[in-house]
Amino acid sequence: MTISSNMKINSERLWDSLMEMATIGPGIAGGNNRQTLTDDDATGRKLFQSWCEAAGLSMGLDQMGNMFARREGTDPDALPVYVGSHLDTQPTGGKYDGVLGVLGGLEIIRQLNDMKVQTRHPIVIVNWTNEEGTRFAPAMVSSGVFAGVHTLDWAYEREDADGLKLGDELKRIGWCGDEPVGERKMKAFFELHIEQGPILEKENTDIGVVTHGQGLKWLQLTVTGKESHTGSTPMPMRVNAGLGMAKITQLVDEIAWSHAPNAVGAIGHCDVYPNSRNIIPGKCVFTIDFRHPQKEIIADMEARLREGAKKICDDMSLGLEIEQVGGFDPVEFDLDCVTAVRSAAERLGYSHRDLVSGAGHDACWINRVAPTAMVMCPCVDGLSHNEAEEISPEWAAAGTNVLFHAVVETAGIVEAS
Repeated sequence: MTISSNMKINSERLWDSLMEMATIGPGIAGGNNRQTLTDDDATGRKLFQSWCEAAGLSMGLDQMGNMFARREGTDPDALPVYVGSHLDTQPTGGKYDGVLGVLGGLEIIRQLNDMKVQTRHPIVIVNWTNEEGTRFAPAMVSSGVFAGVHTLDWAYEREDADGLKLGDELKRIGWCGDEPVGERKMKAFFELHIEQGPILEKENTDIGVVTHGQGLKWLQLTVTGKESHTGSTPMPMRVNAGLGMAKITQLVDEIAWSHAPNAVGAIGHCDVYPNSRNIIPGKCVFTIDFRHPQKEIIADMEARLREGAKKICDDMSLGLEIEQVGGFDPVEFDLDCVTAVRSAAERLGYSHRDLVSGAGHDACWINRVAPTAMVMCPCVDGLSHNEAEEISPEWAAAGTNVLFHAVVETAGIVEAS
């Protein structure tokens, strides 16, 4: 039996699930603050587990807290098709970033159950731990451990702003499993995500078929000067770390613009010490984010940043330390999986276009160990990592229908009754 265009998910049930999950870890402006390995994260995981168990799925849990909800296939030896994303959010995050991909996977299973359809390959929904990286840097830590990019011990030692370690917090909330990380083999992995950019909405396009992912480089800079009184220190005698950071910020912008239109760069996080209105900053710690779909361009941006920042600091008698705190090379997704996504959009009559993802996703790491592809749906004004993040029920349904078809076609329908 082959999948047909009249096979679609229950869009109302999907939307209701999204709204119910959004009640856990509410933000202050309509979004969510469900940061990884917090009590709210634990509560969200428990709700997701209860839904999976109600759908007849078995739950696996590895040593990084990655959750794997499995629906059996008819062939016990067939490799599973994986689908999912993440449930953790930014501190001022939206209701859909990551969550749509996990609950879209759950809706696939619920709809297969409703239709009494079986697949040859098992289907597994995954919730990856700490995709956002906002509490424990870098982003996509757990999928990185799964793909062999990071070691388990290194991941466990990541600390948040309060000095709490990832491994300790994982155990504290009760979601540290015994299963070794990365031993699972996959036939394929599919991830549904909101675009987090303005292209699909602007062009009135239903579906983004993600062919590539931008490479990313995160550099943490520590600029040191000398704290002194803002009123009594003459201008020529100041060693102002804040001014050094400002000049480097301008340099980052210039470097990104020099590789237009595909390069982007910004300083998104900074800490100024002692952060007092009448003390010239003696130290600034900040993170630079460079992205581009070509590896050599990222390398050029990093080299120019290192050279330019050193000159700025030398000229101002400032100290400078640069540490890479995250990054990955550009990704080219699997041609067969990408074709499955594109074919699903065409079968269902959705408008679609190829996209390069501007953000990092768990799929970028999993692509190293399994055939992988991504589906994207529009979001209002391209806004994400913001409590005002918004999508429509129709966009959510279209993206999940395409995901449904791509996953089920790859898993293979063997019978229906």
